[in-house]
Amino acid sequence: MSRPRVFSGIQPTADSFHIGNYLGALRQWVAMQDTCDAVYCVVDLHAITLSMPENAAQLRHRTRVAAAQLIAAGLDPDRCIVFVQSHVPEHAELTWMLSCLTGFGEASRMIQFKDKSVRGGADSASVGLFTYPILMAADILLYDTDQVPVGEDQRQHLELTRTLAQRFNHRFGPTLVVPGPYILPEVARIADLQDPSIKMSKSASSPQGLVDVLEDPAAIRKKISRAVTDAGSEVRADEDAKPGVTNLLRIYSALSGESIAALEQRYAGSGYGAFKSDLGEVVVDTFAPVRERTEKLLADEAELDAILAAGAARARGIASATLSRVRDKIGFLSPS
Repeated sequence: MSRPRVFSGIQPTADSFHIGNYLGALRQWVAMQDTCDAVYCVVDLHAITLSMPENAAQLRHRTRVAAAQLIAAGLDPDRCIVFVQSHVPEHAELTWMLSCLTGFGEASRMIQFKDKSVRGGADSASVGLFTYPILMAADILLYDTDQVPVGEDQRQHLELTRTLAQRFNHRFGPTLVVPGPYILPEVARIADLQDPSIKMSKSASSPQGLVDVLEDPAAIRKKISRAVTDAGSEVRADEDAKPGVTNLLRIYSALSGESIAALEQRYAGSGYGAFKSDLGEVVVDTFAPVRERTEKLLADEAELDAILAAGAARARGIASATLSRVRDKIGFLSPS
């Protein structure tokens, strides 16, 4: 019996993934290798939708860093496909074809475009940002994807992907696999360490509110020790009265595997100091091997690039077959 194919991607928009990326995506992707035919992508085309990079070297570096972290966190290129989006030109070509099937009003209703264009100023929003969900649809549909691991913020984009696949199939006959959501095990929502009311995010959090996977251990300990807590000194989960402590308990539980109830019992009466100190060590111990493996991969760029080239070749084998079907159904002349 064939395994379901899953596809997911992550942007290379920073010098390190943060703990929210690790718990919400990377760790889940590693586990999916055991049960799925998994395709994972560093989506560098998506990374330029908000703004074109002023420094080409920075985008190249961040793309390699993102790929190295994926492999260092446990993705095995022999058990899954790991590649860079721009290495597979079929992504851009299918995006154009799907764009011609997408209504302008349909695209303008995408929540993320509204949010990001308002944040950056509607007049400065690029057409690339506007069509971002269509590129995401192409990413997914190219690989005959059965299931897509999505968070709540991407659910609307998956619905557009499903709609476009169904629309294409209705007009041209069965061609594209209509993907469904991959329901992840419940993942802790990791909040900003300085403002527990917002999700930890590179775009919204301050540097002190983020804990990066590749961060220096001393800096990790300092950020955990300075994380916002709440009135009193009792270590217990309470979303309303103790959002800061609750967030730290979530992180501790997710990384250590201990239940929040067990952690509450262990630190009963001990105050925040010991709790934060121990949590700092848990975070450092979790990320130390990932950081070490990432640095090793980055030290040999030629080998890392060879791994990504091999992944892109495997990805193109699937993507080109899908695009060939699409081109044929639409009526484009074959180049041969």
